[in-house]
Amino acid sequence: MSMVCLTQPYNMGELAVLQSLLEGSGIEYVIRNAHMSSLYPGVPCLNSHVMVEEHDYSRAELLLQRLRLDVREVSVEAYKL
Repeated sequence: MSMVCLTQPYNMGELAVLQSLLEGSGIEYVIRNAHMSSLYPGVPCLNSHVMVEEHDYSRAELLLQRLRLDVREVSVEAYKL
């Protein structure tokens, strides 16, 4: 099977959460440049790339959308306080 890029996490925290979600859902993944962004923060060409198999892409993308939606909802609630 061929691997496709699912996302490029912004930081190590987001990468850790994403790894946990993928593992918990039984989706196999590979991370390219896993720790390069921590060595050279802010350099876009060194961002991590989370790769998943093509047949798992739609399921992984759905998890990612839910994660981003949850983050937005929490952020909005924090501002209402």
